[in-house]
Amino acid sequence: MSRGPRVAVVVFPGTWSERDFLHVAPLVGWEARLVWHAEPSLGDADAVVLPGGFAHGDHLRTGAIARFSPVMRAVEELADRGGPVLGSCNGFQILCEAGMLPGVLMRNDHLQFRCDWQWLRVERPLGAWLAPDEVAEGDVIRLPISHGEGRYQADPAVLDELERGGRVALRYADEQGRMTPDANPNGSLNGIAGVVNGRGNVLGLMPHPERAAEDEVGGTDGLRLLRSLDRWLVGQPAAAERL
Repeated sequence: MSRGPRVAVVVFPGTWSERDFLHVAPLVGWEARLVWHAEPSLGDADAVVLPGGFAHGDHLRTGAIARFSPVMRAVEELADRGGPVLGSCNGFQILCEAGMLPGVLMRNDHLQFRCDWQWLRVERPLGAWLAPDEVAEGDVIRLPISHGEGRYQADPAVLDELERGGRVALRYADEQGRMTPDANPNGSLNGIAGVVNGRGNVLGLMPHPERAAEDEVGGTDGLRLLRSLDRWLVGQPAAAERL
């Protein structure tokens, strides 16, 4: 009999979205548990989530201290083995600081904190978190954002590599999927809202899929991303070990 994916949700001092992920876990069949940032191991986790919040108070830079937490070595090792890693909001910032994803997240161009629902265009459904049977290229989904430092920046050569390699996963858009200045909530280059690594198993995104899992809170498009994990794991060589 099969079971759900075992997901480690890392807790840093100052994060809080880990509780949202735990709340949503039963809706997508996850066996989720919290892992304190000082732990050196993720245990028997199939996947790991770096949640949103203000890790270490965002001192120095967002994620700059968190990237040195002992647990990050285990996160990198899991990713190197092809294990799925999701970084949402502050988690995305930590992944960039740790060098697991390229680029950096800087202060929003308008210098305001934005907490709102945001339309996003799916650029390329691939990897652990964007299964083709959950989302399709060009789909427009709606997720909440909550950040003051979400402006994605990268050197021109890095940006070109991301675009040519199809590693831009999500872009800010309007309800029709059009990229317009008004649809970009923070001034991110090329409207980038989420990117993946070369293997597609690591996704960083500024929006919060865990906060879009119930109609009562405004929408359920986040479930489409989180449900993708189980579908992806089933297709991996190690999937038989999970049966």
